[in-house]
Amino acid sequence: MSMMRALQFDQFGPPSVLSVREVPVPSPPDGEVLVQIAATSINPSDVKNVEGRLGATLPRIPGRDFAGVVVSSGPWSEKEVWGSGAGFGITRDGSHAEIVAIPSAWLAEKPRHLTMAQAAACGIPYLAAWMALVDAADLKGGERILITGALGSVGRAATQIAQWKGAKVIGADRSGADTIVNTSSSGWVDQVKEASGDGVDVVLDAVGGPLFEDSLRCLRQGGRQIALAATGERRVSFDLPDFFHRLLRLQGIDTFRLEGENIASLMNSLKSGFEDGKLIPPSVEEHALDKAQEAYTAVGKGTGGIRQIIRF
Repeated sequence: MSMMRALQFDQFGPPSVLSVREVPVPSPPDGEVLVQIAATSINPSDVKNVEGRLGATLPRIPGRDFAGVVVSSGPWSEKEVWGSGAGFGITRDGSHAEIVAIPSAWLAEKPRHLTMAQAAACGIPYLAAWMALVDAADLKGGERILITGALGSVGRAATQIAQWKGAKVIGADRSGADTIVNTSSSGWVDQVKEASGDGVDVVLDAVGGPLFEDSLRCLRQGGRQIALAATGERRVSFDLPDFFHRLLRLQGIDTFRLEGENIASLMNSLKSGFEDGKLIPPSVEEHALDKAQEAYTAVGKGTGGIRQIIRF
């Protein structure tokens, strides 16, 4: 097999700039293997990448998350793998293709009972949630956490991980947490404080923008807020004396900063959660590669946590 089908773009713009093309199968250098892609998800960051907001070099095959089978010889041969690739779709060709080249050190074995589509849906949302709650916030059992955007892909993943770690979850949405508040009501901050006592220990702000300052107000003294999104206005304001008098902490995370080996390590940490039933894969909607433009458009409009998957 010398050629393969792939989604590619050579100019920035809406999903219409994407086209399905016949391109050469990658020739992996030493230390890399070929993975036959069975399923790959479309993230909001993939849409932003095609729009030109992430600095990709052109022409480029997009796609960050994947599940598939290693087809190169060696220790990984014929193993089912899942995950995400550092620089995929930006500085190197990504996973929206029949075959992708990836360093073997970046590989992680797929949980046995997940389908390929389910495994492909887990990458970035669960990586972001793990980075935020486990690495950045160091969330402990018994702590109280507010998750804004709890119905989104990252919010749903974070809710599951927080509950797996034994935390009490307050979701700023309608479903899936221990306690629910509606951020469209004027008194939602008071609802959070009433549900948590004197405020939450941690806020995972997966919305930003209009919810940023109110989220800070939900923290108890010494609480920490993790930021990973900027909906609407990029700039926010807050009461600085209140921030430092209450000894609050603010930290950002960015999945684009993850190295390939880090991604593999985190996917291995998540694997046990899925295999033990502590984590449940998201709902998916599957598309053929020829329907990728429509799937990209759906992701750009928002899919309510349903993951859009390209199947091969």
